[in-house]
Amino acid sequence: MNESSQTLVEKSFTFEDCGGSQSLTVSIPEVLDPQYGMYVWPCAVVLSQYVWMARSELQHKTVLELGAGVSLPGVVAAKCGARVILSDSAELPLCLRNCWRSCDVNHLPNVPVIGLTWGQVSPELLLLPPVDVILGSDVFYEPEDFEDVLVTVSFIVRRNPHAQLWTTYQERSADWSIDALLHKWDLKCINVPLETFDANKNHLAGSTLPGNHTVQMMIITRQVF
Repeated sequence: MNESSQTLVEKSFTFEDCGGSQSLTVSIPEVLDPQYGMYVWPCAVVLSQYVWMARSELQHKTVLELGAGVSLPGVVAAKCGARVILSDSAELPLCLRNCWRSCDVNHLPNVPVIGLTWGQVSPELLLLPPVDVILGSDVFYEPEDFEDVLVTVSFIVRRNPHAQLWTTYQERSADWSIDALLHKWDLKCINVPLETFDANKNHLAGSTLPGNHTVQMMIITRQVF
């Protein structure tokens, strides 16, 4: 699909404190195209809610979003004072273009966008600066991608032992599990209950998401023996 034939729709998301004393509104351009990197998915809003609630931890930290697509979590992190790098597959130029588009709409001209293909130790991966937090919204979508995602995460946390992957996933299958792969790549995870960051509801950030979808949040870190 070329640029001229794309239909764009901007969606706004407003994150607020419980008391409403602070708020943040971001706009995300969606492309009405069947490629699934072009929409805001339920997991993205839940992860963005976590980023918003943890914003004091992200001040001046370096944050890398994997598989960013429309980049909602990364944009929220950047607006909250983090140094953000957005990435998506080097093989998906339309997704990389949408990362740039989201930055442009939200007046973030200095956020770099890089092609980073999961499972590949590419020059872009090797040239990453020290990373504090990795964001991954629905990166555990296709089972055949699970190990590639964790290979990339493992590579980053070996170089940055204190780095964490903050990730959300949508429950789609009863036999979904990454436990064996976590063990294989010397990683561990903890589940984060949605109620601990005010995400246990069907409508977040003034949107209709996550709706009735069941989304879980977890933090993956390096397993230290």
